[in-house]
Amino acid sequence: MEDSEYDELTSSLTPHESAGGVTTYRNTVSIACPACGDPFDDLVICEDEYNSLELSMLLDLCVTTHEDEILLFTHKH
Repeated sequence: MEDSEYDELTSSLTPHESAGGVTTYRNTVSIACPACGDPFDDLVICEDEYNSLELSMLLDLCVTTHEDEILLFTHKH
């Protein structure tokens, strides 16, 4: 993902939570997922080399990278 796409994406989303090397944003404006084209629910950015995510619900995930970060786009069932 290019820097300009990343900046536009994160500035359009609603910040939700940041802790332990993981930042989450809510997609409150129905932006399309860059991987599948469907609107996604949340963007999870993993900033550290290793991150652990505890998921409490069944999700479909689309994934891309930006520099050294992993970007997970969640799709709830």
